[in-house]
Amino acid sequence: MDIQFPVTIPALRVDQRLGSFYVAVLPAELLLRVCASDRMSASLNADGVGYSLEGTQRVVQDKRLSEIAAYINRVDAAFPNSIIVAANYDRETGFDQTENEDIAAEEGEQGNAVSSAWSVQMSDDGCHKLTIPSEAKLAAVIDGQHRLFSFAKANPEALQSMNLICSVFIDLPKALQAQIFATINSTQKRVDRSLTFELFGYNVSDEPEEYWTPDKLAVFFARKLATDTDSPLRGRIMVAPKRDSKLEKIAAEATWRISTAVAVDGIMRLYSSNPKRDANLMREGDAHTRGVLLEGPKDKSPLRSAYIEGNDAVIFKMVLNYLKAADNVFWENANEGSYIFRTIGVQAIFDILRKLASDAFEERNISSGYFEKILTPAKEIDFSSTEFQNASGSGRTFIRKAIENAIGI
Repeated sequence: MDIQFPVTIPALRVDQRLGSFYVAVLPAELLLRVCASDRMSASLNADGVGYSLEGTQRVVQDKRLSEIAAYINRVDAAFPNSIIVAANYDRETGFDQTENEDIAAEEGEQGNAVSSAWSVQMSDDGCHKLTIPSEAKLAAVIDGQHRLFSFAKANPEALQSMNLICSVFIDLPKALQAQIFATINSTQKRVDRSLTFELFGYNVSDEPEEYWTPDKLAVFFARKLATDTDSPLRGRIMVAPKRDSKLEKIAAEATWRISTAVAVDGIMRLYSSNPKRDANLMREGDAHTRGVLLEGPKDKSPLRSAYIEGNDAVIFKMVLNYLKAADNVFWENANEGSYIFRTIGVQAIFDILRKLASDAFEERNISSGYFEKILTPAKEIDFSSTEFQNASGSGRTFIRKAIENAIGI
């Protein structure tokens, strides 16, 4: 099949308690090109004919793949259930791709490069369009990897003639990918916890905090920020797949919301420049405490030492107090249409914290008053202005630079 990128297809938006995802019909061959998991991926052969599976020998030789491939080759093959993927997840860094591109732009490394992140736009007729810009493997398979990767062993005719239903989450953090996987499978059969660990490098069971990887700690903090009465983001972060009546009431009070990915990535960048690498070090062989990261590559993240030493209370208190200051300076009196409420605005606010965190930590002053004093010169900026309207990394950069110029950093 001759697949030309970018690929744009109709998608149906589905709103559920976790948040929104999109259902689309995608060719199996296209999914093979753009999907991967921590255990397995497929690559087009050099001659352009057929696919080769990559992964550990045990995984690639799994007899289930051959069994499913034999079924795919049958004339009566059918897969009515959905492949579930998380788009824009970068397996190398552990951040979502939009975050990687924003970091690259911030550091002057991206130039005018076209984004490779998946996106969804609403058409004039109210329908949604899902765009896959390139064959970069940015779709992590949450559920259905055996079904999908079996197509690499199927006959070319069967591969090229089969479409699959796909449920696509945009920018879903890895910790929630693991949670969805465990939830789906636990309703069908008992799931070996080690399987979840192997598939995602993330242990969804309770474990001592000193073993928490960067993403697990960030999700824990995001949950607290979403529910604590003291938090400016109370009810504004949708984290848990299931919400009880109390959480429903909290969410109903919010006038604006951000995705889980915005909060998780903003928090993780305070203490890790490569969450995936850190998780791999902590999970290599037996589980290791955060102290093992001292043996790994140097990381200049501002709160790196606090994370490794387990000073989680300090990290959370800094984030909470900074957000209180941001609420007083930016959110409390902003116009309803202000971009400071949007994803790009909240991302920019987290970017500023990353620049301020090191000095605050060294000066041992993480009070909301400390941060409010620094941010106050930016209070009069009108973020509802059209110059901030780009719903992408450029809009985020404009907002961040406007704040930086105002506060003199």
